Order: sequence, then C-alpha cells, then structure tokens
Amino acid sequence: MEPFTVHTGVAAPMLRINIDTDAIIPSREMKGVSKKGLGDGLFAVWRYTNPDERTINPDFVLNRPAYRNTTILLGGDNFGCGSSREHAVWALAEYGIRAVIAPGFGSIFYQNCIRNGILPVVLSDAAIAVLANSLEQDPQGTPLTIDLNQQLVIDGGGQRYPFEIAPGHREMLLKGLDAIGLTLQLDEQIGAFENRYRQQFPWLYESA
Repeated sequence: MEPFTVHTGVAAPMLRINIDTDAIIPSREMKGVSKKGLGDGLFAVWRYTNPDERTINPDFVLNRPAYRNTTILLGGDNFGCGSSREHAVWALAEYGIRAVIAPGFGSIFYQNCIRNGILPVVLSDAAIAVLANSLEQDPQGTPLTIDLNQQLVIDGGGQRYPFEIAPGHREMLLKGLDAIGLTLQLDEQIGAFENRYRQQFPWLYESA
C-alpha cells in the first residue's frame, strides 16, 4: 500500500456524529469481496438522489465544486461505527481519501484504516470546528497538510494541531506496510529462530 508521510489536500467537512459503515458504503453497493469498484458507491445514499440511476445530489458536500478532489475528511465523533465491513475503508481509499480527522472512531474501522493506508487522526471537536471554519471560504485555496513524521495537522494559515498515534500504527503507515508486511521485516530473525528450534528439538521434524 502507498506510504503515508506528508500529505496536502482538499478537506471536506462531514461533521455529523455516528457516521456508520453502512452510510459510508451501503450494503447494496457491496457486490463482491474485491477492493475494486467501491468508490462509486461511497456515501451512495447521500451522494445520489437516486442511487440506482446515480443521479447526483448537488447539495452533498463531496459533489460541490468547491470540494472537488477531496482527499481529507473532517468527521464527527464515532466516525466509522457500526459493522466491521472493511469495504467502508476500501471505498474511501478508492475514492482518493488519504486521511479522516475526527474526535473518535469506531475501533474496528480505525484498525481497518491503518491496514489500508488511510490515516485516522484524532483531534478535539473544538480543533476540528476551527479547521472546518478555516477552509470554508476557499477549500481549494486553503488545503490541509498532515505530517505523520511530526504528527501534525497544519491548516492553510500555518496553525498546527498535534495528534497522537501508536508507534506501531505510525510505522505501518510511514512504510506502507500491512500487518503481514510488518511481520516480514523480521524475516531474518524468524528464520534464525526456526533454525535454532529445529536444532534444539529435531525429533519434532522427523517424519512419522
């Protein structure tokens, strides 16, 4: 997956609380187990006035010209709650979302973001409200920057908002590694352990 180091992009506010995974990708939009083809169904119930015919809802934030090419979402508390469907994160990623900033996340959704290269940033309600206000007049001209190395969100005026992230999650995102890739970094140590174990307990490897 693509490493996340420093990203600058247009941010769109979706500040309602409890945006669940069914809102992010309705079940009717999940037609298989592939990661591909889900971006078109992202927020389908809100994004289209008629989801079947894909009739655009001009009032939905991601459909407004000011928020074209959005790559960062500003969300409300408990973003990604509900079911554990990983499709929700796959849909966000295929649409082009690289980060979601919210006061809190559904725990499984948070983990799924990390495993799929999307950075979940936890900031306070107050900080997110300030960020939303800072970009309201000109979202295209006041993009947000997220620096994972320094663990900072930086608004268009240079104001900085520090955030916390677990070291293991930070490493996975910085290096573009999923859980298997992270483990394979220890391939030499794993191989050395297996060799020592085979020498110490050779009878375990004898054929019946």
